[in-house]
Amino acid sequence: MPSSVPSSTDGWWCSPNTEYAFLGFSYEVTACQSASKLKSDFADIKNTFGSRYVRLYGACDRNGFYDDIVNAAWDAGLGVHALIWFGFDGTNQWMTRRDSLVSSLTSNPKAKFVTRGVQFGSEPLFDNVLPHAQLASQVTSLKSKLSGVGIPVTVSELAYGYQERGGAQDVLDAIDFINIHMLPFFSALATFGSDAWPLVKTDMNWFIQHGNGKKMYFDENGWPSVTSPGVQPNSILAQSSVANEEGYFSMLDSHCEDLKSLGPQGGIGWFAHIYSDDQEPGYGIYNSAGTKKFPFKPRTSC
Repeated sequence: MPSSVPSSTDGWWCSPNTEYAFLGFSYEVTACQSASKLKSDFADIKNTFGSRYVRLYGACDRNGFYDDIVNAAWDAGLGVHALIWFGFDGTNQWMTRRDSLVSSLTSNPKAKFVTRGVQFGSEPLFDNVLPHAQLASQVTSLKSKLSGVGIPVTVSELAYGYQERGGAQDVLDAIDFINIHMLPFFSALATFGSDAWPLVKTDMNWFIQHGNGKKMYFDENGWPSVTSPGVQPNSILAQSSVANEEGYFSMLDSHCEDLKSLGPQGGIGWFAHIYSDDQEPGYGIYNSAGTKKFPFKPRTSC
């Protein structure tokens, strides 16, 4: 990053047409990581894996936490997909989180230079947090609030979350780009991670058909190495293991050229969900001891 904060974001970001293949990691912040922990993890995400971005997951409500995210991302040279977390408790705390994030994004001079976008999530449609018309209205309102800093807005959601609400085209029309949850382990047709391309392609094609040419990312995207109470398959043939997690990401990497050619605006970029098993058991690239579960060095271009 430059030694001083630039005066404008004009020409700052690479074209979305260059954003395909592996982009970075989902990173859960429920632990309210210290500033030093954020800096060390973000440096690893950048330097070990060649990542461009971190996609936040969960919430930390500590005052000033997003400023710590901004500083860590600035130091590492990473962009951030920030998140307004609804959670699962049905409260209105997401409104406070929204307002706190807006305050940080509009007052921290570095924020607009590392924040590539803001997501409403995670899966607000599937989780019935808001009716889709209200969610679309929230997106439109937030876009207006962030127009001065030029930060786009999206929703982080499953294809099924849209589909079971008649397509929720008002939400797809409101968002600036499309952050897609790609979790084929839960499909009734799931078998092995390495064989999941037809399932990925089905959801991808639905978004291509309904997304009006908007840029697309697989942001919450992975295959678990173990099941847990909240992670159970819907197919008796779905296999959870380290080999299947590795197989899933190897499969995605092998389809780099397809993702580049099939997706709008230069192709579809993907994140690995999630950085560490400490953040969500079974989904991590690192295990809870801080060791890679399998060799992971996907292509960042093709």
